[in-house]
Amino acid sequence: MKYILTVILSCFICGLVSAQTNYHINGSVADTISNVKLHNTSIMVLNAKDSTLRKFTRAAADGTFSINNLGKGKFILVASYPKYADYVENFALDSVHTSYNFGRLSLILKSKLLEGVIVKGTRAAIKLKGDTTEFNASSFTVQPNAKVEDLLKQLPGIQVDKDGKITAQGQAVPKVLVDGEEFFGDDPTLVTKNIRADMVDKVQLYDKASDQAAFTGVDDGNKTKTINIKLKEDKKNGYFGKVDAGIGTKKFYQEQVAFNKFIGKKKFSAYGTLANTGKTGLGWQDANKFGTSGNNIEVVDGGINISGGNDELEGWNGRFDGQGIPTARTGGVHYDDKWNADKQTINANYKIGSLGVTGSSNQQSQNSLSTGLIRSNTNQNFNNYIFRQKVDGTLVIKLDSTSNLKISADATFKHSNSQSDNAASSVRGDSSLINTNNRRLDNKGDEQTFNFSAFYNKKFKKAGRTVSFLVTQSVDENKNKGNLLSEIKYYNEKSSLDSARVVDQFKDNNIQTSIFNTNLTYSEPFSKTFSLIANYGVGISNSTADRRSYNQSTPGNYDVLVPSLSNNYRLDQFTNQGGAVFNYKKDKTTFNFGTKVALVNFKQLNKFTDNEFDRNFINWNPQLLYMYRFTQQKWFRFNYNGSTRQPTIDQIQPIIINTDPLNVTLGNPDLKPSFNNRFSFSYSSYKVLTNRSIWLSASYNVTSNPIVSNVTTDPKTGFTTNRYVNLPGQSTSSYSAYGDVGMKLKFLFNVEGGIGLNTNGSTYFNMVNNALNRTRSNSYGINATLRRYIEKKLDFYVSGGPTYTLGESSLQPGINNNGSGFTINHDVNVYLPGKLQIGFDGGYEYRAPTQSFNQSFSRYLLNGYINKSLVKDESLKIRLTVNDLLNQNRGFDRRSSGSFLTQNTYTTIRRYFMFSIVYDFNKMGGAPPKK
Repeated sequence: MKYILTVILSCFICGLVSAQTNYHINGSVADTISNVKLHNTSIMVLNAKDSTLRKFTRAAADGTFSINNLGKGKFILVASYPKYADYVENFALDSVHTSYNFGRLSLILKSKLLEGVIVKGTRAAIKLKGDTTEFNASSFTVQPNAKVEDLLKQLPGIQVDKDGKITAQGQAVPKVLVDGEEFFGDDPTLVTKNIRADMVDKVQLYDKASDQAAFTGVDDGNKTKTINIKLKEDKKNGYFGKVDAGIGTKKFYQEQVAFNKFIGKKKFSAYGTLANTGKTGLGWQDANKFGTSGNNIEVVDGGINISGGNDELEGWNGRFDGQGIPTARTGGVHYDDKWNADKQTINANYKIGSLGVTGSSNQQSQNSLSTGLIRSNTNQNFNNYIFRQKVDGTLVIKLDSTSNLKISADATFKHSNSQSDNAASSVRGDSSLINTNNRRLDNKGDEQTFNFSAFYNKKFKKAGRTVSFLVTQSVDENKNKGNLLSEIKYYNEKSSLDSARVVDQFKDNNIQTSIFNTNLTYSEPFSKTFSLIANYGVGISNSTADRRSYNQSTPGNYDVLVPSLSNNYRLDQFTNQGGAVFNYKKDKTTFNFGTKVALVNFKQLNKFTDNEFDRNFINWNPQLLYMYRFTQQKWFRFNYNGSTRQPTIDQIQPIIINTDPLNVTLGNPDLKPSFNNRFSFSYSSYKVLTNRSIWLSASYNVTSNPIVSNVTTDPKTGFTTNRYVNLPGQSTSSYSAYGDVGMKLKFLFNVEGGIGLNTNGSTYFNMVNNALNRTRSNSYGINATLRRYIEKKLDFYVSGGPTYTLGESSLQPGINNNGSGFTINHDVNVYLPGKLQIGFDGGYEYRAPTQSFNQSFSRYLLNGYINKSLVKDESLKIRLTVNDLLNQNRGFDRRSSGSFLTQNTYTTIRRYFMFSIVYDFNKMGGAPPKK
C-alpha cells in the first residue's frame, strides 16, 4: 500500500512540475545584406542585474535558435558571429510575458558598419570568459598612430589619467603584460606608451592570482588587477617606434626616442629620454627607476635585514618629487624570447640613467612643548645628482610536464653626489630668538647591489599536491663620504648672543651586507575543499656597519676620530622560519588561516670596544582571510595580519647621529619588540555591460607596546635629542576608508560619472621633555568625477572635491592644525577638421589657513597644446605646448609628525613654451619567421 501511495504521489509531483510555466525565447539570425543564415552563431543570455551568463546555445543550420527554462527576470541577449558586429538587446520575462520572440536578428559585417554605428556598438564588443573580461580591440576606433594608452581610455570600466596611471573597475592596475609576458619589468607605462594600438588584437582584464596560488592551484585570495595585451598575429613581425624632439623657452628641452623590433616570439625594444621638464622616462613610475636605497638595517619577517633608508649623511634618495629643476638622461634595452616549443623563456633588461636636481626650499616648523612653542624657519639650496645602471635577466625552463626551474639575477650600480646649504633660525612663542644655524652638507656615495634567485617547483599526480624550493642570495655594498660644516649661535631670552660653536667634520661610512635565504614549500589537499600549505626555511645574514666621524688636526686634515660619533659593528644572524596555512575553498567561499614563526639568533659585535650584543627573539605573523564571491564581478574580502615588529639597528645602535648638530639621535639597546594588528576589508561590484562599479575598502591598524620617539628639547637653546623608547600600556593606531560609485549617466549624454568618499586618521604617542604627547589627525574628503569620449570629436575628464583636516596635540590643545581644502583636476582634448587637435589639462588646489599656519595657499596649474598632423597617415606632427600658462606653479605641502608640524614651499618648474616635432614610424605586418 505504501509503495502504491509513493508512486501516486511521485506522479502527482511530476505533473505539477511539468505544468509549471516554461519561460523561453526564440528567433533566427542572418546576414543583413545577403540574407545568408548564420549557422552556429553564439547566443548568450546574461542576467541584467550583474551581467553573468544565464543560458547559452548556438543557432541551428537554418539560423534559428531557442532557449527554454529561463525563469522570470530581466535579461540581455548577445548574438556573436566571427567578423560580424555583436547584437545586443535587453528583454524581460514575467508572468504576463512568458516568452519573447526576437524574430530575425540581422547582423552586419564590421567592415560594412558606418562610423556612427561603430561608436554605438562598442559596448557589445565585450566577452566574459570565466573571471576574464575580454575587449575586442577592432571594435574600438582610435586615432592614427595611437598607443595602447589611447585604446584603454575607450574601454568601459577602464580609466587612464594624464600621468598614465590605470584604474580598472574601481581598482588600480599595477601590471600590464604583452602576450602574457612582462615587458621592461613591472612599469605599465612602458607598454601603454610604447606599443601601438593598431597592433592589439584583444585586451584582457582579470585578477591575476599570486604565483603561489597559480602554481599550487590553491586559491589564497591574493589577487592583482592585471591587463594583458594580446597582439595580432600579423603584427608580431617588423619594427615600429617614435621620435619626439622639443625645444622650449627658458632653455627647456625634451627629447625622446623609442624603437621596437618584433620577430615572432622575439621582442627587442629600446628607448631613450633627455629632458629638463620633469620627464624622467616614459611614465608615472619613472621615479622608481632612479631609487637609491642608502642603508638602514631593519628587522623584517624572518629577522634583521638591510633595507631602504637614508644613511647617516642624509644622502639624497635619488628621486624627483617635484622639488627643484631636474635634468634627466635615461635609456633602456629589453629582449625576450621563447623557443623549443616554449619550454625555454628568457627575459632581459638593461637600464641606464642620470638625474640631476637643483633648487631651493623654505620650511616652517612648529614644535609643541609643555612649556610653550618653538617655531623654526629653514631656507635650503640643494644640488643633487645620481647615475644608475641596472641589468637583470630571467630564464625559465620547463623541465618536463610537471616541473619548472626559474633563475633570476640582477645587478645595480649607483653613484650619487649631493650638496645642501641650510640657513635656519628658531624663535620662542614670544618671538624671541633662540638660535641660528648655518649648515652645509656634502656627500658622495657609491653602491653596488647583486641579487640571485633559483626557484624549482613540481606538481604531483594528485591535484593540488606540489613542492617548491627557493634559494636567494643578495650582496650589497654602500660607501658614503662627506663633510659637515655647521655654525651655531645661541641667544638668551632677550635675543642677545649667548654663545656659539662650530662643527667641522669629515664622515666616512662603509656598510656591507650578504643575505642568503632558502624556503621549502609543500602543499597537500586533504579533500576537494580543504588543503594545507606548509613551509620551512633558513636564513643567514652577515653585515658590517663602519661609520666614522673625524675632526681636523690641522686645517684640511680630518684625522682625529670622534669616538662618540663613530662605531664599527659586525652583525650576524641565523634564522629558522616555518609556517602553515590551512585553506578552505568551496563554491563561492574562500577561507584560510595560519601563521609563520621565525626564530632569530642575532649577534652584534662592536669592533671598537669588543663588546657583544646578542639578541634571541621570535617573530610571529598570524594571518586570516575570508572571501566570498557572489558572482564573477562581485565579491567581499576580509583580511587580518599580525606581525612582530623588532626595533631597527639604527634605533638600537648606541651612536649619536649629528648631521644636524641641533637635532641629534641616540641609540637605545634596551628596546623591546612591538606587535601590530591589521584588519582590512574590501567590496567590489561591477556590471560589465552597464559599466556600473562599486568599490569599498577600509583598514585599521593598532600597535601595542609601540616604539616611539622620546624627544628632549632645551627651551633655552633649542637643542633637541631623539631617543626611541617603548610605550607600554599605550597603543598607536591608524585607519583609512574609501568608497566609490561609478556609472554611465544616460541623462547627461552618456557621461561616465563617479563619486567617492574617503577618510583617514591616526592616533600617535611620543614623549616630549618626559611628558606624554598624544597627536591625533583626521582627514575627510569627497571627490566627484566626470569623463566622456566622443570619437574624433572630444574627450574630457574632470575630478575634484573638498577636503577637511583635523590635527591636534595634547601638549598644546589650544593650537590646532584644522583647515579646509579643495582640489580639482581636468583634461580636455578637442579634435578639429584639418587634422588639428587642441587640448589643455590642469588642476586647482586650495589650502585654508590654520591656527598653526596663518597663511592660505592656492594655485591653478594650466597646461595646453596645439597639435597639427602634416601627412595623410598622421605619422608626422608638430606640436606647440605651454606649461603652467598662468605661471602659478609654487611648490607647497604641509604635514605633521609627533609634536612637529611643518610647512614647505620650494622651487619647481614654472611657465615655458615648447615647440616639438613628433614622428611615428611603423613597419609591422611582415611575413612570420620560418620554423
